[in-house]
Parts: sequence; structure tokens; C-alpha cells
Amino acid sequence: MYLLTLPGTLTMADFDGGAFHRSAPITREHVQAVLRRISGVDVAVTTLHLATTWTDRAHQASAYRDGRVLLAGDAAHIHSPLGGQGLNLGLGDAMNLGWKLAATIRGDAPEGLLDTYESERHPVGTRVLDWSRAQVALMRPSASSRALEAIVRDLIETPDGATYFAERVWGVSLRHDLGEEHPLVGRSVPDFALNDGRRVGSLMRDGKGWLVDFTASPSLRDVAQGWPARIGYAAVTARDEMGLQAVLVRPDGIVAWASDTVPDVSALAQAGMRWFGA
Repeated sequence: MYLLTLPGTLTMADFDGGAFHRSAPITREHVQAVLRRISGVDVAVTTLHLATTWTDRAHQASAYRDGRVLLAGDAAHIHSPLGGQGLNLGLGDAMNLGWKLAATIRGDAPEGLLDTYESERHPVGTRVLDWSRAQVALMRPSASSRALEAIVRDLIETPDGATYFAERVWGVSLRHDLGEEHPLVGRSVPDFALNDGRRVGSLMRDGKGWLVDFTASPSLRDVAQGWPARIGYAAVTARDEMGLQAVLVRPDGIVAWASDTVPDVSALAQAGMRWFGA
């Protein structure tokens, strides 16, 4: 297949098993030959400004950490660039690893914090690679792939199917298993619109964790006051609190604790100790 993407940019997909990838220089003549073959048009390529190749190879490191060596981004996983999943995956690695590595270097990380980078991000990488493989499988020029594509299109046209695919592409269905039952724990914190004009996202810009208390509970405030300055406390209300009383958010925006009933102070204290050594 071939398609125009950005102005002046041509993307071509040739299912040759990756035989040409990095095996020879990319010349105008080669690009012209491939374009003629896959388009069936005797087109002439007069100028080639910049060219690069990619394949549908999907590989993942078996481990993201070996002692003082940590892998993230393309060093940890490679796959087809379709859908831009690799960019989001690499940024997610950096967000997850950054604050944990910083806490370890500072010396205030709780025991085992750095190990949670691999336990959280490796399953995410596996999931994205499987998604990438499925995308490539639907593109292959075979009768079975065309049949499968037709079924997937039918599913996408249903409300549940469209929601499923949108959540997978946008990553909003991502949830790290943090061993907590609350459905929000392990997910990205919703960007609550606070009634003081701020949003939760703006609180996160300083790299701290945050306890966001929608009830201004004295007991939660007392717990927060006993924590180090690297954890902020905000007693605020929001336009839509989603039935929550309070949430504890890690520096990477992942919810570490949440309560939609009278907050369990002891559970909050345990979450603070687990993630911040507080």
C-alpha cells in the first residue's frame, strides 16, 4: 500500500519480510521501483529529500533492569510505528522510571520502589506489542487478513467495540496492578477541574506526589502534615468529583490510593509508606 501523510511525504508498505530494511542505501531509484510495483502506475520519482525505513518486527527485552542498568523506550521494546504507540509507550516508561530513579538517587525511596518499574511497565510493553502485531496482521495482503479486517470493522461500528478500540489506542484503559481493589487505583488520575480555577494536572508540574482531599478532612490533613515536602496536600472541591472523597497521586500521575467512602486513614498511611517512604 502507499499513502500521502504529511504534505510532501509518501508512506509505502511493502510486505517483503523486511528484506530491504537497513540492507542497502535508500536511493531514488529504489523508492521509484517500489512505488511502481505497489501502485501499478509507471510513476517517476524526480527528487528524494529524505528517506527512512521501518519494519513490523516486534521484540521486547526479557527484563528492564539488571542491577544498575535500566532499559526504557526503544531500548526495551521495538515494533511497528503504526498508530504512534511507541511514542506513548516510551514516554510512559520515562514517566514511570523518572521519579522512582530520582527518589533512589536521593536516598528516600522505600525498599523495592525501583523494582516496580519493571513489574509495572513490562506488562504494558507486552500489551502494546501484541496490539501492534494485530494491526500488522490486518494489513497483510491475504484473503484471511481481509476477512479478519471485515469482522473488526463490524465490531468497531458497535458502541462497545468503538469504545474498546478508542481506549486501547488512547491508552485510557491502561491500569497498573498495584494490589488495590479500588477501580481508579493504578490508572492515570482524571484531570479534575477544580473549583479554584486550577486542574489536577497543574498540581503535578512540580514533580511531587499529591493528596487531593475533596472533603477537607482534618484526619487526612493530619496525615499529610506528617509527610515530607515531596508530597503535596490540596483541600479542594471539583466540578465533578466522580463520587470520590480523596485520591493520592504519584508523581507520574498514577493513582496510588483512592476512597469514595469515609477515608480509611490507616490505608492511606500504608500507601504513603509504600510509595514515598512517608
